[in-house]
Amino acid sequence: MTFKDQTAVITGGAQGIGGAVAEELAKEGVRVAVWDMDEKLAIETAKRIGSGAIAVNANVAEWSSVEQAIAKTEAAFGRVDIMVNSAGIAGSNAPLADYPVEEFKQIVDVNLLGTFHVNRAVVPLMSRQGYGRIVNVASVAGKEGNPSASAYSASKAAVIGLTKSLGKELADMDIAVNCVTPAAARTRIFDQMAQEHIDYMLSKIPRGRFLELKEAAAMIVWLCSQANSFTTGGVFDLSGGRATY
Repeated sequence: MTFKDQTAVITGGAQGIGGAVAEELAKEGVRVAVWDMDEKLAIETAKRIGSGAIAVNANVAEWSSVEQAIAKTEAAFGRVDIMVNSAGIAGSNAPLADYPVEEFKQIVDVNLLGTFHVNRAVVPLMSRQGYGRIVNVASVAGKEGNPSASAYSASKAAVIGLTKSLGKELADMDIAVNCVTPAAARTRIFDQMAQEHIDYMLSKIPRGRFLELKEAAAMIVWLCSQANSFTTGGVFDLSGGRATY
């Protein structure tokens, strides 16, 4: 894999899967823009990974914030070759009939509209360059639908559909658009979930353990590389054997 003179945007890049990807890409010499709502943590992450990384405050649910973030990134690096959209929220757990209406909307705003906003921002840059690699982080919940997590499951299913659509739109260029569907990994997103739901997710994973961040990063980094020259509009499983399709 070669990443010579490349720049990456990682949303939700201050921690979790996004943070792990940012670290691995930096090791490969990629200039990384760590986008995150938690500006303090993003600054700490950028300093830790080094290699010219910068921190960019960004709320992917707001188009104006994404516009400002992409302008800051382009001013710093001049181009964007890689975009990994890892920003997302799980929300609370409740049956659909009891789910708070405003919270459902918030989850869709971050997970689906946020994915649209970030893809919308980077595609024109990549199109002008004639090159790009986009990886959207969905979830196995988007394939199977977790009970008492209708908002999260629906939003991640929509991310899969968006990825497939955009992959076809850009298939005549050297721009690959793929997504991954992880099972749960131990990140701060667990803080939003009931223990009962965490236990349910673990019980559904045939490997009998949660996903390790380094395992997710390894697959995503390959998808971001020039070695991934053919696959686009694809859905890559990271579910430890849970997914049935």
